[in-house]
Amino acid sequence: MTITDVSAARADHDTVGTKQAVFRAPMPQDAHAVWQLVENTPGLDSNSRYQYMLWFRDFTNGSLVATVDDELVGFLTGYRRPDEPDTYFVWQTAVNARHGIPFLGVKLFQAAADQQVTNGARYVEATVSAENKAIIMVLKQFAKKHSAPIETRVLFPSSLFSDGHHDEILYRIGPLTAA
Repeated sequence: MTITDVSAARADHDTVGTKQAVFRAPMPQDAHAVWQLVENTPGLDSNSRYQYMLWFRDFTNGSLVATVDDELVGFLTGYRRPDEPDTYFVWQTAVNARHGIPFLGVKLFQAAADQQVTNGARYVEATVSAENKAIIMVLKQFAKKHSAPIETRVLFPSSLFSDGHHDEILYRIGPLTAA
């Protein structure tokens, strides 16, 4: 799947039982549902609805949403770094725990990252709290799948934040090649 080709007429599906998840490119109309999901997900930094509208207009090629029965149940925002166009940065992701599809967040991450690798990305990056064991495991699984090394370092120390925020630890996976 190419993210730029995903539309209502063409999307990837992930089926479990009778439930089917559809991965597609986000649209500005998805901003409110994504904002609500972020607000209901502990540990995620909140952004405005307007920010998501702009993101889904300008950075849709690096982002995905997951729907089940036309309900938005997950999203991932990412982009290619302007100063390093071969690097895909995953900025924010969440899934609604009640969607009923196991490992949906993992599949959403892998679909977005694999698409970027197919389109020439050689590195995948994400910043993570040291306490977020779930996403760290997803990053390690992705690196293992691609037989790629992971480098870690503090990208933004907690001292840069005024609200007791955690260190943002950068995970850089690569170099990668398309599978």
